Amino acid sequence: MTILQTPVRRSATSLFSGVAAMNTAMAGASTAGTLIAGATAGPAWSGVPGAFGVIGTALGTLGAGALMARRGSRPVLLGLYAAAVAGAIIAFGAAAGALLVVLLPGMVLLGLGNGGAQMSRYVAAELYPVERKGFGLSVIVWAGTVGAILGPGLMKPGGHVAELMGLPELAGPVLVAVVTTVIALAVTAGLPRVPPPPPRPRLSRPMVAAALRRPEVAGPLIAMVGAQVAMVSVMTMTPLQLEHHGHGLGVIGWILSAHMIGMFALAPLSGRIADRWGGRATIYLGIGTLLVAAATAFSAPTAHTSGLPLALFLLGYGWNLVLVGGSSLLSRDLPAAERTQLQGVVDAVVWLSSAVASLVAGSLYGLGGYSLVAVFGGVLALAPIAVVSRRS
Repeated sequence: MTILQTPVRRSATSLFSGVAAMNTAMAGASTAGTLIAGATAGPAWSGVPGAFGVIGTALGTLGAGALMARRGSRPVLLGLYAAAVAGAIIAFGAAAGALLVVLLPGMVLLGLGNGGAQMSRYVAAELYPVERKGFGLSVIVWAGTVGAILGPGLMKPGGHVAELMGLPELAGPVLVAVVTTVIALAVTAGLPRVPPPPPRPRLSRPMVAAALRRPEVAGPLIAMVGAQVAMVSVMTMTPLQLEHHGHGLGVIGWILSAHMIGMFALAPLSGRIADRWGGRATIYLGIGTLLVAAATAFSAPTAHTSGLPLALFLLGYGWNLVLVGGSSLLSRDLPAAERTQLQGVVDAVVWLSSAVASLVAGSLYGLGGYSLVAVFGGVLALAPIAVVSRRS
């Protein structure tokens, strides 16, 4: 493996650490938000906090894509992570008082920071030569492994701290989010100061719309939308499913850990697959994995020691394969003049679609339970096959 030069290594380390901290924050805050909404407004509303979080993520990726092309990555990431700190503080206050209406804007601001974390993989890809871009961006996706372990793992201890403070147990995971967003902001300040990129013309809306219809953009976009919707719909309803069957934060936390390990831990393997066999092959493998995950969740909706952990792990890794495969195609196939802005637009569309998935999943759960949500996820994972197979 080629040893990265010191400035590049420093950039990669800062990006990795910021993403790890931000993923930890979102894991705890999103899960707590789902449970708070379910308890205060009913199951049909349980997906609303997650939807607001992903709306914030979509806005963050869209803004980051446009601004990074003109101002560089460091100031944009710092601004988005600062917004996340503010959002975590607001969400903590809302969780302490079980105020759903206050929790929602906090989740939007947290989502802005998560948008910066999502765009970090493209920033990292630019540090690597073209034949290793898949691996380069996958290393940043792999940073989510830290969040996979710490986020759910800190839910129970965070709940104990909140109770010691005289607050509801669910305020604890959001308190953890306050701390970790501050860490994300601090480590991102370690990114090297570099001159902004040369000015490039901003793509107009008609130009963006035309670009999204090109096969080299439409294929990765539709695949990533399908994987995101499938993953979010099943994952968002899993804590509620477990709670309804009498399980507490301990069980919820470790099953979500299995899911998030699937989402992130094997990302370097996905990157190697993308570099060796191409982004489309990686996407196809991811779609197959998502279908197996949905089938497992459908057939074992209450098996909290076997079927559900396996289903959630496979759900996470199927998503990872599609994300890395689609992102590698976008990093390699798009012209430099439009790459960053289009990457931001694609990520915004992906996250907006998952906001809809969070809302729809709550309604589906209320209508037909967890098994219906699993069927919905499987259908949405398979749908993009025809578009992905098109070539430019």
